[in-house]
Amino acid sequence: QVQLVESGGGLVQPGGSLRLSCTASGMILVPERMGWYRQAPGKERELVASITSGGSTNYADSWKGRFTISSDNAKNTVNLEMNTLKPEDPAVYYCTAVLSAYLQYWGQGTQVTVSS
Repeated sequence: QVQLVESGGGLVQPGGSLRLSCTASGMILVPERMGWYRQAPGKERELVASITSGGSTNYADSWKGRFTISSDNAKNTVNLEMNTLKPEDPAVYYCTAVLSAYLQYWGQGTQVTVSS
């Protein structure tokens, strides 16, 4: 059974940093790519960043330069370093693993709150 488990969310002050981590288990294939999405209240889920098994990264413009995605293929983990957090960054952040065009898995989400 495939599971993605996120950790690292929480409360941080504006300008602060958080590191999200996600570990995938139960996969027999290395994901083509892994990534992070976010969903703010009342809004659709949107891509934050993704990384391929070859290490190519893709960032949504809103977080380019502030967030950094990294992965460890051997451990099936993906991390998201979030710096200079802003009041508009709070959301539930979801980890995802894409094994093919037809097979994608999601974690349960981790809450990020930015407040002074």
